[in-house]
Amino acid sequence: MIIRESVKIGDKTVTIETGRIAKQAAGSVLLTCGETVVLVTACGTKEARPGQSFLPLTVDYVEKTYAAGKIPGGFFKREGRLRDHEVLTSRLIDRPCRPLFPDGYRNEIQVIATVMSHDQENPSDVLALTGASAALHLSPIPWAGPVAGVRVGRVDGQLIANPTLQQLEQSDCDLVMAASKDAIVMVEGESKEMSEDEMVDALAFGHDAVQPVLDLIERMRASAGADKWAFESPKRDASIDEKVRAVALDKIKEACNIREKHPRYDRFKEAKRETVAALAEQLPDREGDIKEAYEDLRYHTMRAQVLDEKRRVDGRDFTTVRPISVEVGLLPRVHGSALFTRGETQAIVTTTLGTRSDEQKIDGLTEEYWKPFLLHYNFPPYSVGETKFLRGPGRREIGHGHLAERAISQLLPSHDDFPYTIRIVSEITESNGSSSMASVCGGSLALLDAGVPLRAPVAGVAMGLIKEGERYAVLTDILGDEDHLGDMDFKVCGTDKGITAIQMDIKISGLSQEIMRRALSQARDGRLHILGKMNAVLSAPRAEMSKWAPRITTLKVKPDQIRTIIGPGGKMIKAIVEQTGAKIDVSDDGTVSIASSDPAAAQKAIEIIEGITLEPEIGGHYTGIVRRVEPYGAFLEIAPGKDGLLHISDMAWEHVESVESVMDLGDEVEVAVSNIDREGRIRLSRKVLLDKPEGYEERGDDDRGGRGGPRRGGRDRDDRGRGRGRDRDDRGRGRDRSRGGDRDRDRDRDRDRDRDRDRDRDRDRDRDDAPRSRDRDRDDAPRGGDRDRDRGRDDAPRNRDRDVAPRSRDRDDAPRSRDRDDAPRSRDRDRDDAPRSRDRDRDDAPRGGDRDRDRDRDDAPRARSRSRSRSRRDD
Repeated sequence: MIIRESVKIGDKTVTIETGRIAKQAAGSVLLTCGETVVLVTACGTKEARPGQSFLPLTVDYVEKTYAAGKIPGGFFKREGRLRDHEVLTSRLIDRPCRPLFPDGYRNEIQVIATVMSHDQENPSDVLALTGASAALHLSPIPWAGPVAGVRVGRVDGQLIANPTLQQLEQSDCDLVMAASKDAIVMVEGESKEMSEDEMVDALAFGHDAVQPVLDLIERMRASAGADKWAFESPKRDASIDEKVRAVALDKIKEACNIREKHPRYDRFKEAKRETVAALAEQLPDREGDIKEAYEDLRYHTMRAQVLDEKRRVDGRDFTTVRPISVEVGLLPRVHGSALFTRGETQAIVTTTLGTRSDEQKIDGLTEEYWKPFLLHYNFPPYSVGETKFLRGPGRREIGHGHLAERAISQLLPSHDDFPYTIRIVSEITESNGSSSMASVCGGSLALLDAGVPLRAPVAGVAMGLIKEGERYAVLTDILGDEDHLGDMDFKVCGTDKGITAIQMDIKISGLSQEIMRRALSQARDGRLHILGKMNAVLSAPRAEMSKWAPRITTLKVKPDQIRTIIGPGGKMIKAIVEQTGAKIDVSDDGTVSIASSDPAAAQKAIEIIEGITLEPEIGGHYTGIVRRVEPYGAFLEIAPGKDGLLHISDMAWEHVESVESVMDLGDEVEVAVSNIDREGRIRLSRKVLLDKPEGYEERGDDDRGGRGGPRRGGRDRDDRGRGRGRDRDDRGRGRDRSRGGDRDRDRDRDRDRDRDRDRDRDRDRDRDDAPRSRDRDRDDAPRGGDRDRDRGRDDAPRNRDRDVAPRSRDRDDAPRSRDRDDAPRSRDRDRDDAPRSRDRDRDDAPRGGDRDRDRDRDDAPRARSRSRSRSRRDD
């Protein structure tokens, strides 16, 4: 029979269904909220596991990547071991369910929550918690439920039940809680320094919100629930309890007065051995019952001492915090360190600062993101004097580290203000309760020691509870014994202003609001006391970071400049890293982070990147380095990857005989940008930064040969045109002669001017068979319509190879498109095998579109020989 029920929580509808999927499990439910779907099953054995001394409950929360339309990464392309997020959610489900099983129940139980679909809007962890309760309640497994889970957020001062992921980003708290009909069973969450009263109000709001869900689960049990398996908690022979009490009570009281952990534990063990030995003859073969009765007596004796004598195991009253010792900077090479000791609990906590590339990638069902803050908690066996294999972190270590991380993360500066990846590691070197809270205190101190600008120091304290009937005692800063033998472990972290993280686990059916308020009030007093001890040693971040820590400087560039910084195949950024030793990270938004422990290296990397992304402006002044010298000018690097031509005519107001007379390779020269063409080529000028010499007179256009600038050579106009196939009037028609130097530097064809020449060629196709000058075979000969202007010159030698040259494109069989690969081309159109002038063998001859622009270059072919040209110039 399929049962489906729905209930509204806040503005969301939650549907619970049973009887359709996983019917062979003891209990199974399918929960849906929006398009998030979670399947939860519960199974158990009818017989107890032999020799089991605790409840063998296993809870696994599993996120399937197909739920979000993803395929797992890695070689095997399937889900592997549980990720940290799944482990934390598994613990979140386990903690409220475990206390509700009967005392002495030793049958195996397994709860599995599987996320089948995720809509990127509704969180699945709270659904899994509620589903676990429903599956156990519908199953025949003995369990004193139900409970239900709810998440509480607060946006703009308004409390919200089960907020969406988008609302959580705006919320100033994130609290997950489980509650029964009458009380709160479990709490875990974080907040932005909420006050104690605000926290209690939020928990009360959540308790009210789960009531409709509890009613729904009860209705489903009435319709589809299975009969519970019969179970009675095992009862010992009362006579054994009396005999053990008579032998061991005084020994246990004596041990309870020993304040040190290990001497006290040793006395308890000794008392147990003595009790077993004393009763061995009276109760043969009952050693197990004797030991169990002894532990039960110890439990009640210690609790009675607290409630009746108002005295704790180590002699403190209910509100006193153990003695605190603080040291900072004890590890010389780490970026920040602290040794925090509270009683017999001690932690060495370190802070390491890294760059953006050190962030942790989180790829779950929601959109992947990067974590810039990590806190890892390690609990080695020597901290409690034991021997164990060193393995990876267990669920407890992951959970404790996560709680400390949530407590501190609320006080960290924004990533824009402090662009470091931060990793805190807490090594527990001694443990006697509250080691996770020692990690919070030590982590705060280590951050300050590293120079991290925390908004405020943060501390944590663990609260305990002893409750018998209506009597109860709330204990501040509990010991390991008080955690083990008490009814509650309530951890509260925060600043002097409010709470940043909270976690509550209980072993009883629930807590009233009165006890909750008392615990939070007492926790505040203890937290302020601890903060006072911490602030007395270090209350503000160090003014100087460790010399071993990287210094990170951030630059902002335009997103379209990122490719320039990275370069093809990462060539540019690798070269910068190799040259400077700095670590460079580039974000998609244009943020560039440069990190190095050497300030000089970081500064050098900054200068290189600023140069690469520099956008020169016309009129801007720059210091350029001479990188190449040519007869017509010098190429200067005004910034890394940015060079420009300083033409010889722009080097000085006076005539410059040669470039080398003014500058050499490697010289630094102050220049100004005089022009930038549409292809980005830069023309530089030095003379505009110099004073004009006395008596200097501007030359007119006639003196400068109509070129828009001073003459660069000594040839007269008639000589300049010889051997070029056209006269002076044709040479400069419609062209910007001031940009000749730029064209010398860049030898690519000017496509726009080629198109103009093509149009001229089309008009004059029928004239291709006209006699051609000997220089028409040269690559730098004029093309297109310019050819026809020169054909009538008497001194133009004919092309010796005319008879074998491909015909003009006006032939019927000639392809029309000049871009076709198979089109025959005339010898004067860049064919590699075309005969060339003797002067064309020079490597620095201009090519392509630059040919026509640069006929006045010093290295251009001249009428017979360079020696003749020089002699004319000397004349």
